[in-house]
Amino acid sequence: MSTTIGSFIAGGVAACGAVTVTHSFETIKIRLQLQGELQTKKDSPRLYKGVGHGVKVVFQNEGLKGLLRGLSCAYIYQMTLNGCRLGFYEPLRLSVNSLVLHRSPMHTQDADVKNLQSLPVNIFSGAASGVLGAAAGSPFFLVKTRLQSYSPFLPVGTQHNYRNAADGMKQIYKAEGVKGLYRGVVPAMVRTGFGSSVQLPTYFFAKRRLVRHLGMEEGPALHLMSSACSGFVVCVVMHPPDTVMSRMYNQTGNLYGSALDCLIRTVKTEGPLAVYKGFFAHLARILPHTILTLSLAEQTNRVMRLIEGRILPDKLAEKA
Repeated sequence: MSTTIGSFIAGGVAACGAVTVTHSFETIKIRLQLQGELQTKKDSPRLYKGVGHGVKVVFQNEGLKGLLRGLSCAYIYQMTLNGCRLGFYEPLRLSVNSLVLHRSPMHTQDADVKNLQSLPVNIFSGAASGVLGAAAGSPFFLVKTRLQSYSPFLPVGTQHNYRNAADGMKQIYKAEGVKGLYRGVVPAMVRTGFGSSVQLPTYFFAKRRLVRHLGMEEGPALHLMSSACSGFVVCVVMHPPDTVMSRMYNQTGNLYGSALDCLIRTVKTEGPLAVYKGFFAHLARILPHTILTLSLAEQTNRVMRLIEGRILPDKLAEKA
């Protein structure tokens, strides 16, 4: 394992590579989530009829630029979120394991701490590292969401006409101050906590089972299958809070009093399945994103270990 800083860099670089490929699906997902906001099904226009149709109409009307709106913010957010999520996961897991193991006289060696895999500890470590990343990156996700929701041709939800990410930050800060930049941070932390609590634990769980039961060996195929399992579970768990977060981020003023208010009003007006609007677009984004992020993270961590082995003192490199 790389050092915390090495893992932060490796995780961020891996996530940026993944988001380059999947960003257009995120744009469609957000627009599907905002489509028909607080309208009954019969009164809701269907400007975007699904993933494929959404990609087609956005490309036809807005070009590649429309599909890639907010990509610069996405890079900063991914560096922050996944750097924290992948960088802090292992140190948190080892720290919590140490606290738990020290209570048992049977497990006191460092090797025990490193090798022990406890599902509750893994879930807690994944959620905690994700919440830290979501809080740190929330302003960037806020601006990214508003940039992606904007369309001069097929608008859905509240429209924010920012020239670019910097202009968005400036306008929000000027109108609402720091509080405005952190609008929606609570549902963002819940959403990411849900996703992170299952992403890495599910990935490593699937990886161990595939090795044990199918005899798979370490390599790209194992990383691919483990990541696919993880991505599907993440999407199912985090999509409802993701829908709430998208609407909280995109609102102007106080359309929703809180995340709970947004959830209740959405379900009451649009039905229980409204929280799963854009699910297949989310799945189309998160499966390749998770696969690429975790697979690339394996490779970038390997590179960071080689780099650290050359530039760090031997004792520190051994501890990493």
